Amino acid sequence: MANQVDKEKVKAAVRRRRRETYVPVKPDMQLGFIHHNVDCIGCRACEIACKDKNGLPPGPRFRRVQYIEGGTYPEVYAYKVNMSCNHCAEPACLPACPTGAIWKRKQDGIVDIDSTLCIGCRRCEAVCPYGAPQFDPEDRIVKKCNMCVDEIDAGRKPYCVSACMMRVLDIGPIEQLWRGEHATKAMAPGEKPVKAVKNFADPQLTKPSIAFVPHSKGKVDEDNG
Repeated sequence: MANQVDKEKVKAAVRRRRRETYVPVKPDMQLGFIHHNVDCIGCRACEIACKDKNGLPPGPRFRRVQYIEGGTYPEVYAYKVNMSCNHCAEPACLPACPTGAIWKRKQDGIVDIDSTLCIGCRRCEAVCPYGAPQFDPEDRIVKKCNMCVDEIDAGRKPYCVSACMMRVLDIGPIEQLWRGEHATKAMAPGEKPVKAVKNFADPQLTKPSIAFVPHSKGKVDEDNG
């Protein structure tokens, strides 16, 4: 059933939004994802768990497993890059929203959408460099990964993380993940996480909260600082 929009509530939100100057939220602690590109087998259990959790119809995918292949025989390679919303430090979607439906949580930096304020204009979808916002054709609004905030608030992990049979996907304080200081099964001792891999949008655009354990063919020059 299509989303029922309270027009007066939306109009009030738009008026309030126009009076505000956007200042990025500085969270008390920023949660982020880490993904091991090499050990991921591409089973897509995380994708299915995400769609099941969010009741998504065919089409929208909050989490996407991307297959990367290349080389020529006998020097061939293949690896996976697992992507969803990166809960950026400076999300492009947030200031683009005309109603203020998109917001960032102070306690953990999770970026979420208030579906009662979304009017389906898809501006957030247009500005996100990572393709995170997804238009739901049935409800006629935009939705995206919110890191399963109800699970986080209950002290559990997101469905995608819990569904990963290889334990190559995890969450944690992003600064600790980048420094390799957070205990996680998604990274072996001695492995060094990075902030970007090949064909990943420039992290300086929105400062995404994600870490990768990269394949040798997916590494890019970066100072990881």
